Amino acid sequence: MTALAVAFSVIGSLIPVAGALQIVAIVPLAVVAQRHRIRALAVAGTAGVLVSFVAGGFGTALTMTVSTVLAGIVGVSVRRGRGFGSVLTLSLVAGAVVGGLSVLMLLLLSGLRELFLAVLENSIRGSADIVGTFAPAEDVATAVADYVSFALGYWWILVFVSGMISTAVSGVVAWWVLRATLTRLGQLETRGELPDVVDIDTTAPQPVPVRLTGVTFRYRGAQDDALGPLDLTVVPGRFVAVVGANGSGKSTLARILVGAEPTGGQVERYGRTGLGLVGGTAMILQHPEAQILGTRVADDVVWGLPTSSRPTPERVEELLTEVGLAEYGLRDTGSLSGGELQRLAVAAALAREPKLLVADEATAMIDPQGQRELVELLAALPRRHAMAVVLITHRATEAALADDVVRLHRGRRVMHDPTWMSSAPFAGTAPFPAPGPPQLVLRGVGHVYNRRGPWATRALQNVDLTVHRGEGLLVIGGNGSGKSTLAWIMAGLTSPTEGTCELAGKSTSSSIGTVALSFQHARLQLQRRTVSEDIEAAGGSDVGTIDVSRVLDQVGLDRRLAGARIDELSGGQMRRVALAGLLVGKPEILVLDEPLAGLDPPGRREITALLAHLRRTGLTLVIISHDVDTLASVRSRTVTLDHGTLQVESAAGVIR
Repeated sequence: MTALAVAFSVIGSLIPVAGALQIVAIVPLAVVAQRHRIRALAVAGTAGVLVSFVAGGFGTALTMTVSTVLAGIVGVSVRRGRGFGSVLTLSLVAGAVVGGLSVLMLLLLSGLRELFLAVLENSIRGSADIVGTFAPAEDVATAVADYVSFALGYWWILVFVSGMISTAVSGVVAWWVLRATLTRLGQLETRGELPDVVDIDTTAPQPVPVRLTGVTFRYRGAQDDALGPLDLTVVPGRFVAVVGANGSGKSTLARILVGAEPTGGQVERYGRTGLGLVGGTAMILQHPEAQILGTRVADDVVWGLPTSSRPTPERVEELLTEVGLAEYGLRDTGSLSGGELQRLAVAAALAREPKLLVADEATAMIDPQGQRELVELLAALPRRHAMAVVLITHRATEAALADDVVRLHRGRRVMHDPTWMSSAPFAGTAPFPAPGPPQLVLRGVGHVYNRRGPWATRALQNVDLTVHRGEGLLVIGGNGSGKSTLAWIMAGLTSPTEGTCELAGKSTSSSIGTVALSFQHARLQLQRRTVSEDIEAAGGSDVGTIDVSRVLDQVGLDRRLAGARIDELSGGQMRRVALAGLLVGKPEILVLDEPLAGLDPPGRREITALLAHLRRTGLTLVIISHDVDTLASVRSRTVTLDHGTLQVESAAGVIR
């Protein structure tokens, strides 16, 4: 946030036409003031002033100082619910201080004062020349002479008043513009905040064995516990799977295991967790690309390790071989598939010789082959090393490999019934309508990212594909095969660098919205506070409450959810609301990018049933997914992408 504020201040100072950006610098700092204690703003502002002085000189540093003060007024006022009167009063006080300091500075620095007065006089006379073209010259000359005489004689009054008024106006305007956004930010729950006092423990990490007794955890502002009371013991040498519905407390349990302090109960360990330290705790996250820092594979394995603890090149190669990446050391990490990136993350974790490895939905975003390889690797680690592995998962096949399975339901541990995790495809009864004539036609489609640059990357090559009206086309392929690029081209959000993609003879890029695209992460598609607001915004100004009710019925949601906050919805409900926002626009084709990603088994079955229903209404579906078996009842045809090339098509019952 500080860097953003500094950037606005510097650009506003150096580029005359960008002076308004100096006011915009208040925005990121106001977020800091609203979300954190005032000392956090003081630290951020001090750092920003120093950097601004180095980058843009004294004037930029002064602007940054004023922005910090106003940000504090705006942020704290919004957090405490203060109104216009309080903001105006505080801004006037701050303006008086700014004006007084400006006068004092000019009094003490004679050279700067002389320069300021010369600039002031030239600015007045220059403005007078412009006005003189529209008014009698004698009147203008008299007025200018009087004003210049006053300004030069009483410059200190002019500086003080203008400084106070401009500061006060900036504060009030910033409060008026930002209060709705800052209030919204204040309503979001904060997870993983740092404790008030950080205990710097120098003892050796020993995260396992760990025993949880009556442990509970409640997020700030929540009315109910997200976890517990929970009793659990994790010991070295065991592979533990944690399963449960979305919102059951799985990720909260992961936070407790890696070191978060519980709200209640007791966590017993022989030492500290040592998250990220040698011999401590390591984590593997859901999105593989978010945890890779090195440009080369071997560099990423040792990234962040102190020199004294770095493994030798020979040991790095041994680790890469163990995770199935033999002779990958010199390869660019950007060339790896999702499964390979996750295995690289495991190698980087093993380089720290952890006693506890926590994998939070680590297989959610990779293809089936990558999922199998990664889970088999994780299951083998406790037998190879003196460590415990905890995998949070929704998949029955992964939980079946675990030594222990912990099922959570509404934050509590319950008996695990493997049938609960069944991903058996939805068995529909009514037949699907027969596919109609060609609707979406791709001819010779290819796409190259950065095609004119040195890092050109080909995503698609010579794709010929025809999608018929009313069919359910399933597109499969490994990570990095070009599936998402194909989806964006179909929706018209990306124009292919080669070939054509046409709907009814027109390029999809010229008729955006006719082919609707559902993103892989439904939450990113929901931009408003409540369900009804989001659907109405997605549909445009013509959409009203009747339309909202209609599409909620269409996606199988209770109409009473229209007023519910987006953040209160489950993963499956968010996916349905996102689909409702697309359907309210009445698209001809619906393209879904990984619609089942991150959903628990009941959620996957619900969405599959919904897609089957939509297809029975005659809507054309193009589904990009790794969950081939779960979507078997929806698809009419399957195509495979392999490194950007379309493979032989298959019927619904045959996958090649």
